[in-house]
Amino acid sequence: LLLGVSAYALLQSLVLPVLPTIQHDLHTSQSTVTWVLTVYLLSASIFTPILGRVGDKVGKERVLVATLAALALGSLLAGLSQSIGLLIVARAIQGIGGAVLPLSFGIIRDEFPASKVTSGVGTIAAMTAVGAGAGIVLAGPIVHQLDYHWLFWIPMFITVIAAVCAKLFVPESPVRTPGRISWLAAVLLSSWLVALLIAVSEAPSWGWGSTRVIGLAALAVVIGVAWVRVELRSREPLIDMHMMRIPAVWTNNLVAFLFGVGMYSVMAFLPEFLQTPTSTGYGFGASIVQSGLFLLPLTVTMFIFGLLSGRVAAWIGSKSAVIVGSAFSCGGYLVLAFAHTRAWEIYAASTMLGVGLGLAFSAMSNLIVQAVPPGQTGVASGMNANIRTIGGAIGAAVMSSIVTSVLVGNGLPAESGYTRGFAFLAAVTVMAIVAAIFIPNATAAAADADRQPHLRNAELALVPGGTIAEQ
Repeated sequence: LLLGVSAYALLQSLVLPVLPTIQHDLHTSQSTVTWVLTVYLLSASIFTPILGRVGDKVGKERVLVATLAALALGSLLAGLSQSIGLLIVARAIQGIGGAVLPLSFGIIRDEFPASKVTSGVGTIAAMTAVGAGAGIVLAGPIVHQLDYHWLFWIPMFITVIAAVCAKLFVPESPVRTPGRISWLAAVLLSSWLVALLIAVSEAPSWGWGSTRVIGLAALAVVIGVAWVRVELRSREPLIDMHMMRIPAVWTNNLVAFLFGVGMYSVMAFLPEFLQTPTSTGYGFGASIVQSGLFLLPLTVTMFIFGLLSGRVAAWIGSKSAVIVGSAFSCGGYLVLAFAHTRAWEIYAASTMLGVGLGLAFSAMSNLIVQAVPPGQTGVASGMNANIRTIGGAIGAAVMSSIVTSVLVGNGLPAESGYTRGFAFLAAVTVMAIVAAIFIPNATAAAADADRQPHLRNAELALVPGGTIAEQ
């Protein structure tokens, strides 16, 4: 499970520092090359909740193996690609790998002893965040010693090993949710996600007030409302809206969205800030390798505190761990905003972000697993990861608009843009702290999970024309 999750997480961020290199080698434009990242997020946003639900219904182990096979196939195609079109298609296939997260969480809940579930989920969640940070650190040395194709070959080898090990050593889950997949709901979910993420991804270049962005955003709202209505009326919903109303679920999802805004934005724009030539009056003129080293403390501390999150949660509670993690993250963004002229300040901010993200991500994952019935672990944790991805896409687009709002003579962003951008991330994390305060404690969350199926049955009784069998 750790191998599969690490490969998926690496592929999220390995390409970030080398997009200019890919653009040059494949002779494409900057707007086109950004789709190497955008299509990955789009695909992951679509397949993560859908395959999480399929795993709950037909078996998590077999869906996990299929997901890892798709991730390996996408990596193979990306490694062989000599055109931007094939690379974008390969990245779309790689995005299917996002389902490894909900499937892994579900397998841990089904197979592990109760005393080990918290630490198991925490370790998987920590690896998700660590892989994303490690990708930025490792990208420079890989490209410097080999070439950018190895950014896909290496995760492919890891994924193949993970798929073989999953087939051999991961038992098929005994927990199933019978029924069929609501494909209408799947199409509507995919449609509003595509419309929304294309709008926010292209907004910096098209303009936030452009007809295309406003039209896509409006389309996403309309389709999203239709999707919710279909899910509410369905006897076998793809994503149970009643489950999404559980206090522990919606509050965690809100915190995950806000954390996604911060994590994806800082990993996308901090390397750019560090690589800015010193002739501009700020930045460090760092190479890809050097900028990765600045983020090494983030990766290391994220892994350490992700592993320790279970013990911290046992000591102060998972909710308190989310709040503490949010506070550390906020401090890191504030340092980046107002104290970014010396190397030690960047290292200090990187360390604080690693502590905060490691604690919070692991604790949030545990809270979600505790808050829902076993048969809905996959879809609930899948949507939580999905919402974090959506937050990342929106946050990166907003951050891009803020950073590039003022350009200096050579076309590079002014220092004030980065200051306002990192301050924006700090403000978002303050909102995450406020949202985390409203997360129910573990006892209340477990009670909600126990009551949820009964509430669902009671609500079915109110459906016009409902039969006694349905009730």
